[in-house]
Amino acid sequence: MGNPFKGVGSHLNGLVYDFYPVTPSDGTDNVGDGNVAVGLYIETGGDVVFLTKDGTERTVTVPDYFYLTCSVSRVKSTGTSATGIFALVV
Repeated sequence: MGNPFKGVGSHLNGLVYDFYPVTPSDGTDNVGDGNVAVGLYIETGGDVVFLTKDGTERTVTVPDYFYLTCSVSRVKSTGTSATGIFALVV
């Protein structure tokens, strides 16, 4: 992912242009067609297993109603117990 601020005017309202629902998958990138998310919003906490934009796997335990800020290309189903996951797409 390049500079997420490129092309943005003098104000930053609306930088995240979509709140994309995520269905965890081990084999398919799932944060929007061709997108890398700048983070996730999780409604019901638990473990979240995800791949960063560089393909590094991370596991994070989060509480309910949590914003996880990190580049994300895929939320994996194996090991993910959190639900109500949305990608913050720029």
